[in-house]
Amino acid sequence: MARHALVLNAGSSSIKFALFRFDADGRERDLVRGAVDGLPAAPRFRETDAERGTTACELPAGADGGFEDALRFLTARIDRRLDDEAVAVVGHRVVHGGETFTAPVRIDAAALDKLHALAPLAPLHQPQNLAPVAILERLFPGVPQVACFDTAFHATLAPEARLLPVPKAWTERGIRRFGFHGLSYEYVADRLRSVAPDLAAGRTIVAHLGSGASLCLLEGGRSAATSMGFSALDGLMMGTRSGALDPGVIFHRLREGAGAEDLERELYTRSGLLGVSGLSGDMRQLRRAAETSEDARRAIALFTRTLIGEIGRMIAWAGGAEGLVFTAGIGENDAALRADVLRAFAWAGFPPLAEIAEDRDAAASGGARTGPRALVLRTDEERMIARHAFAALANA
Repeated sequence: MARHALVLNAGSSSIKFALFRFDADGRERDLVRGAVDGLPAAPRFRETDAERGTTACELPAGADGGFEDALRFLTARIDRRLDDEAVAVVGHRVVHGGETFTAPVRIDAAALDKLHALAPLAPLHQPQNLAPVAILERLFPGVPQVACFDTAFHATLAPEARLLPVPKAWTERGIRRFGFHGLSYEYVADRLRSVAPDLAAGRTIVAHLGSGASLCLLEGGRSAATSMGFSALDGLMMGTRSGALDPGVIFHRLREGAGAEDLERELYTRSGLLGVSGLSGDMRQLRRAAETSEDARRAIALFTRTLIGEIGRMIAWAGGAEGLVFTAGIGENDAALRADVLRAFAWAGFPPLAEIAEDRDAAASGGARTGPRALVLRTDEERMIARHAFAALANA
């Protein structure tokens, strides 16, 4: 008998979702994916599946931040789609597991309290990730819920790789490198075992390049280094996040009278590609604007420069790399960026753009080619969450 998993990724103004079917013979497929965007003022629903195409509609504005009304609408559609069947488990993307949660966990009252206690480590993400849990307890009574963490995959970092160069007393209070985008890296590591076993067994740098961006060095499929640190603000320049920044800039702005909350908001939501260009945090829009806008060209150039620099640091730290994987929205779709990066690493033996695998569902690059290889692999964090959710039930 088939079982179904509902996957949720709740943010401050949206709830992304996916519904997966797991058959008794082990086959899995996604039935529908979509989102409710524009919460709370102007919520819009959209969903896409292979059989029915895309459906979109406006929703009434919610009075409670929109989550309750949005989830009622969403779960009602799920119920109609499944007819007499039911959702067996709900999987949630949760940004931070801290040092407490290094694997997916079934959510009960005790776990939920601990997860809320981690909110200071990710104040702009954690509360939103957890907001649907209580609502779904009412809408899907008795259905297990499982938290899956962006930080958990990096639990394999060596002790020295977790350290930050701060006073020991800070470290003892839990200030350390955690790393993020772990669900994406875990999925890519799993795909590599099928499509490029040699790279899966060796040293491969994965570039998760989307609105949020980071790097992970995989050694034998495990996280050995990552560009994000204590927070998801560190490392690469991103769509609206600054990435690594001289801390002196923060002190300078504080002395100028800026408040901590304002600074946090500016560095998370008004910096990166958006901040430098003054136009957009969307690389696609900047590519179009670059024909006439020097600011757009400058933002793209800085993003590329930062990415090349961080990849170079990771290659040096690892003593070389056999593979480089591009994934997520920018990584999968921006051929010009990939070409610039690979051109910069010709010295390390990486191939030109023409030799990258473009078949994202069955990546096999270069045939009998020896030396480092570059791949494009589509990530699927939602599928990883669905798998973890069912596994957590089996192990409960």
